[in-house]
Amino acid sequence: MNDWTGGLPLDIDYMFPSRPADPEMRESASVWIFEENGAFALPRVGVEAQGAVWDTHRYDMNIAFADGRVLRESAHGKTMPSIGASGLADTLGSDDLIFRCVEPFKRWVVSYSGEAWAGTVEEQIRSEFGAYADPGRSKGLEGRSRVPVSWSVDLEMVAPAWVQDYREEKLAGMSERERADAGSMGYGWRTEHCFRGAGELTIAGERREFGCLGSRIRRQSVRPMGAFRGHAWMEAVFPDGRAFGFITYPPLPGEAPEDTYNNAYVWTGEKFLSGKVINPPFLRRVMPRGDDFSCQIETEEGTFAISGETVNATFHMGNPGVNGFNNQQGGVRFTWDGQTTYGMIERSSPAELCSIIL
Repeated sequence: MNDWTGGLPLDIDYMFPSRPADPEMRESASVWIFEENGAFALPRVGVEAQGAVWDTHRYDMNIAFADGRVLRESAHGKTMPSIGASGLADTLGSDDLIFRCVEPFKRWVVSYSGEAWAGTVEEQIRSEFGAYADPGRSKGLEGRSRVPVSWSVDLEMVAPAWVQDYREEKLAGMSERERADAGSMGYGWRTEHCFRGAGELTIAGERREFGCLGSRIRRQSVRPMGAFRGHAWMEAVFPDGRAFGFITYPPLPGEAPEDTYNNAYVWTGEKFLSGKVINPPFLRRVMPRGDDFSCQIETEEGTFAISGETVNATFHMGNPGVNGFNNQQGGVRFTWDGQTTYGMIERSSPAELCSIIL
């Protein structure tokens, strides 16, 4: 592994300097931010850019509190130039949300200044509160309050990058099925980094400073979603510096679990171990908090058992971005060898596979 970059070139962490030639090419940056004591989370805050509509990037901003309150914004905004004051393509921004690369693969700053729709996770589960960039798909926003929100976080990466590298030269020799799964991840490259950081959050004039931890994701890829069939994805970093993560897709009908896409890792603090998750928690129960997220990750140096329970949740029922599936994005309290931390969960499944528990 090449230091902190997971084998990718250092400058790949900068943005496209201008519109890519391929109209299907996507560039995105997102973060999952967790207040260090679990009081609130920002589960998936991100900017999505696509070559075909480069002048207006989509952005999403979620804040979830332990008591079930949710603030959400999803819109298409005016694209910010990627060339920053440094003269480098260090910026990905759209209207109110800005990502800035301060030092590739090491330090990023993210900020938001705008408004958000106010609701609860229970309303989301009942399909009474759904805010999407396409207003024709939004639900239950009439008469709902808008809340002023601003925040800024300074993030430092604390574990090596976990990379999914499906650039063209990496696809040779793959089976048709392997190429389809790679496409669901994205033809191109994708990387994740665990971080720690500090920030400030102001909601309706009430300001607080906070320490945080979480995950940063970057990608430049073409991502056909037609074959996407749902997923389970978790990641977290612990107080002693250890970290884990996995992404897996549910097996196809008649397929053995070991034959599906299953990509996991454990960072011991000294070694980066590749592996597979044994018992992934696919989305089968839709509930605001308290769902069990225990899992085991099998590596060549042993199996690591991690327990977890949801504490900050958001749901997007019938999410148009994932083939109309139910989609959960939230925070989990994880425990590993007596240590406790907060980290991310995203998973999606067809509605007919999900039972609702309120």
